[in-house]
Amino acid sequence: MTTEAKLTPATQSAQRTIAPAQSFGAAARAYTMVAALIVVWLAFEYTTNGVFLNPRNFSNLMRQMAVTGVLSIGMLMVIVIGEIDLSVGSLVGLTGMVAALAQAAQQWGIVPTLLSALVLGTLIGAIQGSVVAYARVPSFIVTLGGLLAWRGVTKGVSSGSTIPIQLKRFGAIGQWYLDKPVGIALVIIGLILFVVFEWRNHAARTRLGLSTATPVRRILAIAIPAVAAIAFITVLNAYEGIPVPVLLFLAVALAGTFVMSNTTVGRYMYAVGGNREAARLSGINTRLLTIGVFATMGLLTALAGIIYTARVGSASPDAGMLLELDAIAACVIGGASLMGGRGAVFGACMGALFMASLDNGMSLKNVPDFIQDIVKGGILVVAVALDMLGRKRNS
Repeated sequence: MTTEAKLTPATQSAQRTIAPAQSFGAAARAYTMVAALIVVWLAFEYTTNGVFLNPRNFSNLMRQMAVTGVLSIGMLMVIVIGEIDLSVGSLVGLTGMVAALAQAAQQWGIVPTLLSALVLGTLIGAIQGSVVAYARVPSFIVTLGGLLAWRGVTKGVSSGSTIPIQLKRFGAIGQWYLDKPVGIALVIIGLILFVVFEWRNHAARTRLGLSTATPVRRILAIAIPAVAAIAFITVLNAYEGIPVPVLLFLAVALAGTFVMSNTTVGRYMYAVGGNREAARLSGINTRLLTIGVFATMGLLTALAGIIYTARVGSASPDAGMLLELDAIAACVIGGASLMGGRGAVFGACMGALFMASLDNGMSLKNVPDFIQDIVKGGILVVAVALDMLGRKRNS
């Protein structure tokens, strides 16, 4: 029996009343994030005399954010269930190093090389999740230990050396571009699927008697992403086309959005983050879910490690340093709550783009590294403070 069937008519009516307010709040956060991003872009475009948004730099910006974007989607899942993972930066370095050693020292082909990194990342994520779920050690402590341990393992297996990428197809993952007609075709297909999904979602809500958006809002919900997608492909095709890392990031983002918004597992994640004990009493296997989320985080971290290593063309012992903070900041800036139970993939992706834009713009302006760290750290603190203030107002 579904949850909707168990609810009384009065409760269902209350939910229909509350739903528009919740949707409005989520939309407001998304629009605020987009507005902030536009302001940052215009500021850097002006101060760099048009360099920031030219096609070449925009392509570089998107390749930069692909790694943080993939990490932020996995981190979002972890944060939504009320946990944290501080080990992802070190795990990016370890999985990238293992892949580099597999193709250089072991002479493995492209498939076993990539699988070695993906399997290792998933296994480590599952182990950390198991310790959190069964030993009940706080995830902060488990992954803080992982941050140190996996960095040490990376230094040990590499003997402190940088390992170059020799397989051309490995390097292609981080450095190649899609043919321009292929990119245009993918955008067209994506827009068609998006319109179909929006139409089916509206039809389903109407059939169930749930609140629906006005015709104007439905048109804007389709038109704004369509215009953004057309602008996106136009600018990228003005240079070399869609970078392969960006394509991988978009695939992960679509998969993450589907899981979080349209599956039972996604609903379980929000339920566990909202109230773990209530979720357990309702029949959700919270331990298995925790392990699964951390394993997914490990898998996505390995993918990010592969992209990172392929993009720079080598694996170094210090690769991925502090990437965990960028991923956490992206999620929080995008509207996720560190208390759990709230967050969206779109917000995390926008947060990742915001962080990458700051990195790219400040680098173009030759801002010293220590100033960049201060700015990003300050933004993270402000984002968390605003989230806590919002929770106090709503309590």
